[in-house]
Amino acid sequence: MGHCGQQLTKQRKYGKTPRTTGKVIKKDKSSKKYKTPAKLTKNITPGQVLIILAGRWRGKRVVYLKQLESGLLLVTGPFKVNGVPLRRVNQRYIIATSTKVNLGGADFSAINDDFFGKTKEAKKKKTEGAFFAAQTEKPDLSEEYKEKCRKTEDPVLKALTPDVKEYLKCPFALTRKDFPHDMKF
Repeated sequence: MGHCGQQLTKQRKYGKTPRTTGKVIKKDKSSKKYKTPAKLTKNITPGQVLIILAGRWRGKRVVYLKQLESGLLLVTGPFKVNGVPLRRVNQRYIIATSTKVNLGGADFSAINDDFFGKTKEAKKKKTEGAFFAAQTEKPDLSEEYKEKCRKTEDPVLKALTPDVKEYLKCPFALTRKDFPHDMKF
């Protein structure tokens, strides 16, 4: 027995739709407020050592400080220990370890998402000579920015014991005989 009539199919929609992306598409781009920041994973607490899985500092161990308004995590190496500066990291790209650092009553409220924003400069008209000119150098970090980072990292540095400092220095890596699903972090 065959099919009777033409088979009905749904019409496909291409491009970014709420169904394809799984996200609420923001219609009004003028507001800088975050709709719903990500909930913090229950196994992450301030002072906990995390392992970064992606980006420039992948494989580095960092100390978690707080969750920012955008839902990103504020972490630091500290810079003097393993070279990781004050950073924002998405919690999808970290592994929480069982190691913790006692931060005491350290206050990190001075750091927010605006701290990491770039300063906007007025756009200049591009000329042919400027187009072919040598690339401009990146501006150095301001002394105010560096000082604020140092003040934020000081309580973390004081709380580190020598064995935790060594733990933060060594990178995380897997060999072909390591099975991550069997590991206990």
